[in-house]
Amino acid sequence: MKPISIFLILMWSISIFSQENKISDNEFQLKLDSIKSEGNLLYSLENASWNASDIIRENKMLRNEVGQYLTYKSNDTVKTVFLNKKADKVMVEYLFLNNSKKAIKHRLKERDLNSLELDLKNNREKLISQLSDPKYEVGVPEGFSLNLITIPSGNKFRTYIITGANDSGVIPFGNDYLFVTDKIGNILESKKFHSRLIPQYTSTAQGEMSMSTHSHLKTNSFISATDICTFKLYAPFTKLEKFFVYSPAYSTYFEYDGKKDTLKKVKSPF
Repeated sequence: MKPISIFLILMWSISIFSQENKISDNEFQLKLDSIKSEGNLLYSLENASWNASDIIRENKMLRNEVGQYLTYKSNDTVKTVFLNKKADKVMVEYLFLNNSKKAIKHRLKERDLNSLELDLKNNREKLISQLSDPKYEVGVPEGFSLNLITIPSGNKFRTYIITGANDSGVIPFGNDYLFVTDKIGNILESKKFHSRLIPQYTSTAQGEMSMSTHSHLKTNSFISATDICTFKLYAPFTKLEKFFVYSPAYSTYFEYDGKKDTLKKVKSPF
């Protein structure tokens, strides 16, 4: 009976996996639209963090006075605030509109943190204190860094961790994570999108690359929002306008076109 039982379990598992991968074209596109929307949100937040940090670095008076920063949506703008060293006051804030590099408004007057900023700060500090647990497999490859992007979601928070490149000429795909936490930062769910860092070097001895492709595991069937965010952050420094992700689970490629902001499945990148 044991060999038969194992065979039945195997066939049941294959059947379930096949059913999960049967999805209509409409459902497929809805899923891709949702991923693209999340990727664009991540980009708008991280882009504001980048630009605000650049402004701070150029300000000799402020750059040695500020500590951590927080970035979040504020109506139709994205706001980045820098806290003092004690992290109990906001020292400076910048507002960005439509992913602009220049702030449309800034405020230098010190103030108390508002309720959302307090939640973001406390949530992030609590989350970071848990990331050293080996079960989450969070690592920092040599020569790279980690960036956290936190999004309020009802009574929970979604925090994405993406890898940042310190050198030019590379798009740091992979080594990215999602943590869903409660309001005070206790981890409720976690996901690792890629098994490792997949750095896409954009220059070779033959010249600059015109296309980027990487593959996902079957356990991560779709392109990820972090893929889109990372590409949008680094592609402007290269000649790349689109990239592709191969999905073994669906035997298809996903194509993201950064210039058109379109995401679709294609048979081949060629």
